[in-house]
Amino acid sequence: MKIGFVGGGTGGHFYPLMAVAEELTKEQKPPRLYYFGPEPYSKEALQTNHITYVYCPAGKLRRYFSVQNFIDVFKNFFGVFVAVFKLFWIYPDVIFSKGGYTSIPILIAARFLMIPVVIHESDAVPGRANKLAASFAKYIAIAHNDVAKYFPKEKTALIGIPLRAEIKNTSQNPLAELGIPADKPLIYITGGSLGAERLNNVLIQSLSELLPHYRIFHQVGDGHLEAIQLAAQSLLADSPLLANYYLRDSLDAKTVALLLDAAAIIVTRAGSTTLFEIAYHGKPAIVVPIPENISRDQRTNAYSYARSGAAIVIEEHNLTPHLLAEQIQSIISDRSRTEAMGNAARTLSFPDAAKKIADLLLSIGRTHGS
Repeated sequence: MKIGFVGGGTGGHFYPLMAVAEELTKEQKPPRLYYFGPEPYSKEALQTNHITYVYCPAGKLRRYFSVQNFIDVFKNFFGVFVAVFKLFWIYPDVIFSKGGYTSIPILIAARFLMIPVVIHESDAVPGRANKLAASFAKYIAIAHNDVAKYFPKEKTALIGIPLRAEIKNTSQNPLAELGIPADKPLIYITGGSLGAERLNNVLIQSLSELLPHYRIFHQVGDGHLEAIQLAAQSLLADSPLLANYYLRDSLDAKTVALLLDAAAIIVTRAGSTTLFEIAYHGKPAIVVPIPENISRDQRTNAYSYARSGAAIVIEEHNLTPHLLAEQIQSIISDRSRTEAMGNAARTLSFPDAAKKIADLLLSIGRTHGS
């Protein structure tokens, strides 16, 4: 059996694919797996899961004016021709798409070649690629109930987001494994792999208010580490409080799992994969979505997640150092509220999402191959 994966551009698209691949490789007779896209995103992850990378160009569909949009239209046309040729040559039994601009040529080619497609929508509002594929997809898996209204009811199911095994690992003593003393509550702040400049800056300005009472682990994103280090040192000078502040630019899955286990609260952007990782570990969260004029889905994701009681949302234009510190203190100091938010988060967790999708792909693949 051959199963194709497509969807990328961000870790939120890519890593759920890897979670499903982990389940498929457990089979007694594992299928051959292929990942299609303009770049492999993570060669290491593909190699670990025995996935063959297949180059297929794609152009990004921007929502703002850019000369690059005209170039990328031709990239997509060319990408469809490449995708038709490569899919015909490999001819997967089923394709699993996470959406994103990289999936569009493959989805169009799969429709032309009558290869079954399963799509997964992580966000509370569907992306363009999944809207395109909805009419011919064999099955549509969703992570937010709010998005169900955009898809045909008879083939849509609430599955959650597939999470990698490493992210689901729990520890008896995560603080010890991280090398962080257990004398103060830990706050984990993350803006994702690319960071979040506004969130980083506000956090720096609130350090003098927070560090006397908490330890803070701040994942600042690639390319931001040196600037944030200098800003923190300048603000706190030679203060011993700096010892309570831990800075990293990027994190591996094992460290993220330990932090989610150890933290008393998480401050985060509203990427769906991150939110569902937090839900799995049952932690309260403060969510600061990317503004709607930049990202159409994060604000909707944030409020969809927060309606459960698992988080509070602070709009970026309202975010100030004092407000951030005040909200953190308000949640952590109220044990009953912290527990209620953690319990609400757990109700949003779908631990078996990757297994369900893997079983579905195998079932469709057997039918298509017979």
